[in-house]
Amino acid sequence: MTIPHLSAADGTTLPAIGLGTYQLNGSAGVDAIGHAIRAGYRLLDSAVNYENEGAVGRAVRDAGGVRDELIVTSKLPGRHHDYDEALTTIEESVFRTGLDRIDLYLIHWPNPKVDRYVQAWRALIEARERGLVRHIGLSNFLPEHIDRLVAETGVAPVVNQIEVHPYFPQQEALDYHREHGILVQGWSPLGHGNDLRQHPVIAEIAAAHGVSTAQTILAWHVARQVIPLPKAASPQRQVENLNVFDVALTDAQVEAITALGRPDGRLSDQDPAVYEEF
Repeated sequence: MTIPHLSAADGTTLPAIGLGTYQLNGSAGVDAIGHAIRAGYRLLDSAVNYENEGAVGRAVRDAGGVRDELIVTSKLPGRHHDYDEALTTIEESVFRTGLDRIDLYLIHWPNPKVDRYVQAWRALIEARERGLVRHIGLSNFLPEHIDRLVAETGVAPVVNQIEVHPYFPQQEALDYHREHGILVQGWSPLGHGNDLRQHPVIAEIAAAHGVSTAQTILAWHVARQVIPLPKAASPQRQVENLNVFDVALTDAQVEAITALGRPDGRLSDQDPAVYEEF
């Protein structure tokens, strides 16, 4: 299966869908991630705090000749934002994967009250210059955080991974990122523990296209140029989630799903302006 790619301002390209690997750990995680690679996934999202960089690396090594096609991602935790600690953590991430580099490394959360995310960003820049990572980006950063990073370092991220789903569509954030040539990845793209997949608006659109509600939601992300990162352990769900690029939603259908957004739409009230994770 051929997956389209999206391009950042600096020319970096990323697949238009990826695999979320949270809770895909150990041997079962290796098997699930390995199947995803065989099914066609080329973007694998992990993090130090997921404690599965080893499983991701093992699955990639077992996959053989497709290594150069894969974008292996990890994220720096908040407890290691100090410059020296950040560099060591990135080195350890590479060692845990057993790979020669990590393709995309992100700062997991800005933790603005701690106020060390600029140090962390400088460490990511150094790690890229040393060849430990190929591309660097952010996760859960707000526009004001990004503006500060660029002002103080002169280096813009290629991607920002943020919470995006129909109950929290983030249109203003998408507009900002598009204006600055920063790609957007969406975590929990199908929602988590809510009723999104049973919503009558989404069910009606899904029926019109002869696809599942999950595929309809992922097609909505694709139409808005958000890179969704659905987690799926079962081979059937993995393949279903990939088969969304022929689901051509109309502008009216995209707008109808976007209109489901609501002020309290965040899944866990994790506002990056105040939420912190270590």
